[in-house]
Amino acid sequence: MANIRTRTNEDRTLWKGINLNWIWSEYSVLIAFIIIFAVATIMNDRFLHFQNQMNILMQVSTIGVIALGMTLVMLSGGIDLSVGSVLAMAGVFSILSLNASESILVGVLTALAVGALAGFINGLLVAKGKIASFIATLGMMAGARSIALYLADGGSQAAEVGGFMYISNSALGAIDTPIIIFLFLTLIIYIVMQKTRFGRYVYALGSNEKATLLSAIRVDRIKIGVYTLCGLLVGVAALIETSRLNSISSSSSGNLYELDAIAAVIIGGTRMTGGKGKVIGTFFGVLLLGVLNNMMNLMNISPHLQGLVKGLIIIIAVLFQKRD
Repeated sequence: MANIRTRTNEDRTLWKGINLNWIWSEYSVLIAFIIIFAVATIMNDRFLHFQNQMNILMQVSTIGVIALGMTLVMLSGGIDLSVGSVLAMAGVFSILSLNASESILVGVLTALAVGALAGFINGLLVAKGKIASFIATLGMMAGARSIALYLADGGSQAAEVGGFMYISNSALGAIDTPIIIFLFLTLIIYIVMQKTRFGRYVYALGSNEKATLLSAIRVDRIKIGVYTLCGLLVGVAALIETSRLNSISSSSSGNLYELDAIAAVIIGGTRMTGGKGKVIGTFFGVLLLGVLNNMMNLMNISPHLQGLVKGLIIIIAVLFQKRD
């Protein structure tokens, strides 16, 4: 009896030492991902097929790259609503320069440059113009989409250089190139945020901008850098999207991509107010959305309802953040 009482007391002490709130706060997205993955596996025997798993990763690669950039912006305390429109604009510029020069390198560099320039302008408006990020990027969203529509005459632009499709339609073994790009960039951004001074400054800026400014940190430079990096990553996403389809639609490409990216970042645990969140959380947030979309497709649920699901997920995630 004494041994039983001792074991019971030890178990109680052990459970008291485990902070369940901390576990949920740190690993909620991983727990949710495992649960949804398990449910999808049980509900459809095709879900676990290797090709289906590769399809999920392929489908989320574009949004995943954008979400990495959105993570940087939101960690700094801002938001970027222009990512979808900038993707369309960068894609149109990329194909126009590709066709004019007949050089894949020129097309690639153009997409990256246009994305980075749009991000740089967003950063200037927020940092130097003191405009709220919501308003500044909303203006960029309208402007970038308008430029894309003008250049493409409201329609689509198709690449005339065959090798351009190789960017997204090649593979390393059984893994498609866009998946490799997404995984590689996730690792790079993770290292930047966890191991560099710039990453620490971004967290500090999002936690307390005034204190960061008083610490002699060039806050404006950090803001501009964050938005420029986000734009650069959008340029990469534009290359993935454009080369996969070998064309870009000025009217529909990138539509609601900002919603998907923001959803992935918030689900991943990044706070709307900034200062708290992890790149690995965004990675699992992207995968979680991909699994949800795939599960709904396998269950023949209307794709028109997927936006409703994402909206509900964002609201629920923010409510959990407020409770924490």
